[in-house]
Amino acid sequence: MNRADNPRTVAVFDLGGVLLDWNPRHLYRKLIADEAAMEHFLATVCTTEWNQRQDAGRTFADAARELLPDHADKLELIEAFGRRFDEMIAGEIAGSVEILAELKARDVPLYAITNWSAETFPRQRRRFAFLEWFRGIVVSGIEGVIKPDPRIFRVLLNRYGVDPRTAVFVDDVEYNAAAAAALGIHGIHFHSPDQLRRELAAVRLLPE
Repeated sequence: MNRADNPRTVAVFDLGGVLLDWNPRHLYRKLIADEAAMEHFLATVCTTEWNQRQDAGRTFADAARELLPDHADKLELIEAFGRRFDEMIAGEIAGSVEILAELKARDVPLYAITNWSAETFPRQRRRFAFLEWFRGIVVSGIEGVIKPDPRIFRVLLNRYGVDPRTAVFVDDVEYNAAAAAALGIHGIHFHSPDQLRRELAAVRLLPE
């Protein structure tokens, strides 16, 4: 089946790294003056793997308790990860949100799948008005499963009646885009707004 017979008509976005400038360093540079010490803290204490368990549904209180036996002297820094999470988001990625606005203006159905804690996501919905443009947002911390697990993609497809053959999924993590592609969704590995615009034009969601 060629593209003309099977047009891509639905856009599904990751949030952090595509539409929102999320990075724990935005916060921890305020808390740890030495850059090397900050990087060591993020590599050995509040690690990516540790945070992914909050994305999968664990509470930040439980997450802090897990670290206390080995890092009791860093309690305030550990608790800041959940308590001051908003400060890890510098703002929206303007070029990407402009593309989202163009898709909305073209009446393209918009959805999102995000690896995000159920505790910290609700505040972002109030903070960033463009999150209201989505017809549905699947939040990993609510569902108890994170990308690239195919189950989280199936949650969106089944809940909102999306045919994977009509959908495009955009994510800044390559293996997440690949996981979507394995389900028949057109996966785009996000690098920049300009690159995203070109790839969306290639599947006719935006004009060339």
